[in-house]
Amino acid sequence: QPDLVERLIAVDISPSTTAAGSELSAYVSAMQAVTIPAGLPRSAARRLADEQLRPTVQAAELRQFLLTNLVEVEGRHVWRVNLDAIAHHLPDIMNFPVFHKPYPGPTLFLGGSKSPYISPKDYPEIRRLFPKADIQFIEGAGHIVHQDKFEDFMTAILNFLPPP
Repeated sequence: QPDLVERLIAVDISPSTTAAGSELSAYVSAMQAVTIPAGLPRSAARRLADEQLRPTVQAAELRQFLLTNLVEVEGRHVWRVNLDAIAHHLPDIMNFPVFHKPYPGPTLFLGGSKSPYISPKDYPEIRRLFPKADIQFIEGAGHIVHQDKFEDFMTAILNFLPPP
């Protein structure tokens, strides 16, 4: 229902299947395996989870991003995101949905210059499905664009949105 969307922003994803599924699957499994005793302070719980994730999630920045989803509920630390649902639906998450009618509105594909998720090989499909697409990259950012270069990310978003 493209008439319900005034503008579209796709952050570091393109209309193609990504090969990172096995990597994400390993991250989800590692998160599911984290065990934290009840009653630990949040800082200690995060340190413990960080130690348990480190063998699988080697990039410290990515671990810190994942740890933002660790929350305390009734004295226990749990993941805010539904890891079981993510694990179960990972193939659907990693594939771009099939649709044939282009989205006619303004679209921003905003990627990190150090991320492989938007590449020149994707441009023809982006242009076919999103004819008004603007493809931009934030220099020095990886896949987690908003964390890596927050101010540049916000500037790109605000420049794309219409003035209030």
